[in-house]
Amino acid sequence: MNDMNKNNTVLRFMTCGSVDDGKSTLIGRLLYDTKTILTDTLSQIEKTSKKKGMTALDLSLITDGLQAEREQGITIDVAYRYFSTGSRKYIIADAPGHEQYTRNMVTAASTSQLAIILVDARKGMLTQTRRHSYLTKLVGIKHIIVAVNKMDLVNYDENEYQTICDEYNSFASAIKLDQPEVTISFIPMSALNGDMIVDRGDSLDWYKGATLLETLENIDTTEETKNSQLRFPIQLVCRPRDSANEELHDFRAFMGKIESGSLKVNDKIKVLPSSHESTIKEIRIGEELISEATYEQSVTVSLNDEIDISRGDMIVQKDDDLTSTKNFTANVCWLSESNLSINRTYLIMHTTRLSKAKISSINNKININTLDTEQATELKANDIANINFKLAQPLIVDQYSQNRGTGAFIIIDETTYHTVGAGMIETVE
Repeated sequence: MNDMNKNNTVLRFMTCGSVDDGKSTLIGRLLYDTKTILTDTLSQIEKTSKKKGMTALDLSLITDGLQAEREQGITIDVAYRYFSTGSRKYIIADAPGHEQYTRNMVTAASTSQLAIILVDARKGMLTQTRRHSYLTKLVGIKHIIVAVNKMDLVNYDENEYQTICDEYNSFASAIKLDQPEVTISFIPMSALNGDMIVDRGDSLDWYKGATLLETLENIDTTEETKNSQLRFPIQLVCRPRDSANEELHDFRAFMGKIESGSLKVNDKIKVLPSSHESTIKEIRIGEELISEATYEQSVTVSLNDEIDISRGDMIVQKDDDLTSTKNFTANVCWLSESNLSINRTYLIMHTTRLSKAKISSINNKININTLDTEQATELKANDIANINFKLAQPLIVDQYSQNRGTGAFIIIDETTYHTVGAGMIETVE
């Protein structure tokens, strides 16, 4: 990807791994060395570091913002941070490493294009390393960086690094993570000292690969969604009905975010589930008229024909064979402290459409420690299972492997309206 195409692109990535592998310190170092920390934030970190008796900055404080996290020295919530370079913008999700907060990690992974999996050079691969690697596979992350951190504590030993690389490659092969469409990179580093984060440092001369920032700068994610088929769920029907403004008196348009693909003026489209056809008349971002819009842009679209369209409908290309369904199978991560029950009715929110759903059956539950499948009749918090759903109202869905935007959904408790699960559609009937 050339610099022009890469310019102004956004890369969403997450850090994950076991507790105390240095995730928060890594992000802190990345922000510090790219000079994207506000002066007042930096001053506060300096004061806090001195109170803790530290001679150097405790860079983990940049992301570990919750009081409970600072007291325990672990990340509990998903902390989001933002920075940019001359060629790219970044959104970072610092996912918790503690087993208790696996659900938070899934939340971070659901919108990430890349995962940095940290491994402590002293400890090698741990259970949580394997768990998070499996979850990155489950949510379809195509770019993985295995960051072998704390190399300074093993005297920057190349053999220690290579042993971890070999072990991870074996595990990746066992869970079928090493697919042609997936890139796996390995980087030795010391987040504490800054080696191989932004600057190369002087202690890893034997490593000839790119630094972490160089790797992030050159990851190409544009084709993953750009070339996907058009998916434009309608969020709002725009009817200003301003009698004082002649232009707005009969104005009718449709607002939403393009989940995948692109949209151009004069494109031939159809609206699902009705299958009514029309062509694109105008595309707006705010009040600005544009000729083309692409994935992740929130736009207002008007058509050449008066078609009955409601929230939850979806605009696709005219020749698309996508249809609605009332039955699908999905991989589900259960997020609630209240157990999933197959006897209850739940709500499924998919893009902008809501449907009641019953659980036909739980096919199996994944033992995240052994990666074996088990029989189950209920799910507890952090459990992951393969489930058959039967819907009351049809949904317009894709397989998650084909389209993350329209292949994902959340499960809502219909009595409390709390989000209790997150799902990724595997097969559609």
